[in-house]
Amino acid sequence: MTLRFSVLASGSSGNAFYIESGKGKILVDAGLSGKQMDKLFNEVNVSPTDLSGILVTHEHSDHIKGLGIIARKYNLPIYANEKTWKAMENSIGKISLDQKFVFNMEEVKTFGDMDVESFGVSHDAAEPMFYVFRSGGKKVALVTDLGYVSERIKKTVEGADAYIFEANHDVGMLRMGRYPWSVKRRILGDSGHVSNEDCGLALTDIIDNNTKRIYLAHLSKDNNMKDLARMSVGNILTEHGIEIDLFDTDPAVPTAMYEVG
Repeated sequence: MTLRFSVLASGSSGNAFYIESGKGKILVDAGLSGKQMDKLFNEVNVSPTDLSGILVTHEHSDHIKGLGIIARKYNLPIYANEKTWKAMENSIGKISLDQKFVFNMEEVKTFGDMDVESFGVSHDAAEPMFYVFRSGGKKVALVTDLGYVSERIKKTVEGADAYIFEANHDVGMLRMGRYPWSVKRRILGDSGHVSNEDCGLALTDIIDNNTKRIYLAHLSKDNNMKDLARMSVGNILTEHGIEIDLFDTDPAVPTAMYEVG
């Protein structure tokens, strides 16, 4: 087996991502309650006791809400960079010292037979970072919660077999929507979230013949719709001569486990 994964939950109400190789099992973020996390694990037939660890992207509550609960309940190691540890320590409760690990930005750590590379993103958090996973010659990239996709990020994530990529909002819906202008400005800014259009344009630069699947992630429930995101991103890819399967993610329903072939 190379890599298998499920987007357990994705959206502004909570995020969690599970990925496994032959010898490594990783959870990225636990942004739902402990009870909801257990339900999601159960739905994809994963036992949290088997996890090699939990990786944290940043300290926003939709990424760490259930982190402390799950880590304590199953005695799991947590990996985050030092600034994120500092920013989230008051939100996750007491974590014993032997469960705390530092995973620096631009670093590679190995879990069993899976190499995980971290990379920084532009987002309004202490030191946000996301991850690329490699095993058996396969590559999966998790890229959400960023205001724009830099050339450096494109270089890191290019040529993956599968992407979980942010398509947070439709710019027109956001501009016309009920959010106060200060929030709209934050989302549209360089440390906010990637729009459907920017997602499509970034993907045209990074996908290649290896790429089999793209999951559109972290959709805003107020400023986007699954059909609209798929259509907007799909149209841009088609304009660039790219035909590829686009998949939905959901804030409450995990995606079916997918094995990267």
